[in-house]
Amino acid sequence: MSLPSSLAVVSPPPAPALVPLPRALQVGTAAPFVLTADTIVSGDADAVAAAREVIRSRTGLTLSLGRADGTGSGIALRLDEGVPESYVLKASADGVSVVGADAAGLFYGVQTLGQLISRSADARDAAGGGWLIPAVRIEDAPRFAYRGVMLDVARHFFDVATVKAYIDRASSLKFNHLHLHLTDDQGWRLELASRPLLTERAAATAIGGAPGGFYTRDDYRELVAYAAAHHMTLVPEIDLPGHTHAVSLAYPEVSEQPVLGPQVIETIRDFGGGTPVSGEPYEGLAVGFSSLRITDEATDAFVRDVLGEIADLTPGPYLHIGGDEALGTPRADYDAFVGRVSRLIADLGKTPMAWHEAGTGTGLHPTTIGQYWGFTTPTDGMDDKARGFTALGSRLVMSPADAVYLDMKFDEDSPLGLTWANGVTSARRAYEWDPAEVIAGVSDDAILGVEAPLWTETARTLADLDALAFPRIAAAAEVAWSPAPHASALRTWESFAARVGAQAALWASLGIVFTPLPGIPWRADAMASDPAPAEERDA
Repeated sequence: MSLPSSLAVVSPPPAPALVPLPRALQVGTAAPFVLTADTIVSGDADAVAAAREVIRSRTGLTLSLGRADGTGSGIALRLDEGVPESYVLKASADGVSVVGADAAGLFYGVQTLGQLISRSADARDAAGGGWLIPAVRIEDAPRFAYRGVMLDVARHFFDVATVKAYIDRASSLKFNHLHLHLTDDQGWRLELASRPLLTERAAATAIGGAPGGFYTRDDYRELVAYAAAHHMTLVPEIDLPGHTHAVSLAYPEVSEQPVLGPQVIETIRDFGGGTPVSGEPYEGLAVGFSSLRITDEATDAFVRDVLGEIADLTPGPYLHIGGDEALGTPRADYDAFVGRVSRLIADLGKTPMAWHEAGTGTGLHPTTIGQYWGFTTPTDGMDDKARGFTALGSRLVMSPADAVYLDMKFDEDSPLGLTWANGVTSARRAYEWDPAEVIAGVSDDAILGVEAPLWTETARTLADLDALAFPRIAAAAEVAWSPAPHASALRTWESFAARVGAQAALWASLGIVFTPLPGIPWRADAMASDPAPAEERDA
């Protein structure tokens, strides 16, 4: 299954409203496929299950099962060789086929199929169900191998059901990694047999006095499996050596006293939360005051226990060690520590990941992936630190805070979000950046991918996550998946705004409580549309 290197659009316009934009799209003039309750879906069992669920959510129709080999009329889903994660989708009046190069590619093709479905405006189609799939040919594959979202479950805790719902949302946009920020000053969220006091003493609190919580080992395995079923790899993060105040509640012998620098004092003044005290729960927003005792053998034993157990629990290749905002750790100690821990993770058979500050580490393992969270125009040497990873021959994940930090305010009046990353982040700003143009000398070859973090200082519920993430998460998805802006005439803000505005009905049918940001031509009919009559939904 070959794929062209850039997007090709064949008339007549307009093209279907797809997000993220596929690599190649041909729109035909022939009659569409009419989707009805009698339509049969056949082929790969997992893909068939995913397709039936997407179609049921969008239309209320429960399709019948066809042959396992994917032959026959209706919608056929099958596997063939090709570029990893790629797929080819063809639709005509006679039927629909999705051919994936692997299970992930087939899954992504099904997500595209869900976006193609629209309600017919022609009353003559009503008897057949009124749902159409246009005549198209799509050949698609991702630009970057790593397309991630991060969910902070430490500042506020989110239960298993909420994390699963976030996986549903992210995977529908072709993200393939879920980075869980499991530990921070406010709480420790993963049960470990080797260090039981972490959850016995350090998991009950969250920001602002909200209830805490933690995942049992079985909960964590359940999340790993659910992510895998949606073709997402779970990436656990244990933030070290800073962001570790919660550790002082359980194992004070490995924790330094808080260092109250100017940044910490300023944050406490602006946001409250009180002054952190070692051994007492911290419920504020300040960062950078905590540190492990870097040169203590007890600390090394603690780190070995924690990372070793998490490595055993995690089948995916990555283990994230954080490393950001360690303002309470002397620089030389920090550099030696992150280098030592990166080598420990490699010895455990995992690929270490760290925030870009770790790029200065002494003896950093050469496989260590750096995650850049600076601005789209780097400041304060952030780019130099990030280049420390590429100098090793490794690569970067790009997460510029002023573009894809989904926890930034989407407008000045929003009660959700913060503004420290260059103010309000509009949907347009979230879209109009290119990963290969942020850090001089770091192009596609040195970029593993893109990740959109969602920190949760102000988010407490799934509705909060939805309101912050959507529609800006779709912008991040397109930056990560679709051709570079210079490679496609449709990789523009105007095109994206029109296409994302047409997602309202699908998102509503999936239960996503998105924010209809200004500057996007939201389809009023789509926002008000009911996926199916009540009798069909209840059938």
